[in-house]
Amino acid sequence: MTGKSFDPPITQISVEELAQKLASNDTSIQLVDVREPQELAIASLEGFVNLPLSEFVQWGDEVPTMFNPHVETLVLCHHGVRSAQMCQWLVAQGFTNVKNIAGGIDAYSLLVDPSVPQY
Repeated sequence: MTGKSFDPPITQISVEELAQKLASNDTSIQLVDVREPQELAIASLEGFVNLPLSEFVQWGDEVPTMFNPHVETLVLCHHGVRSAQMCQWLVAQGFTNVKNIAGGIDAYSLLVDPSVPQY
């Protein structure tokens, strides 16, 4: 070992698993979309709270009051990179059940619902 600390791996959830949770109207989950407003204008999924990463300064301090840190929290972006960053930040804030939506809304459009526009 080099003595460097590595962030623990973030748990992933597939877009198919996400679709099942959305279809079941599971109210025990928290849904976060970290894409920009112009991306949401093109494609979005119902039930997600939009927290654009570029606006972190505006909402960063409010996250503990907006969400329960012990409830399953699913994070979405375009391809899964920004959402993974958000997941790591949430875990650092004490969130205990955070999952990155693998492939993001792009994969959701390709694998689950082609009516969701791609961009």
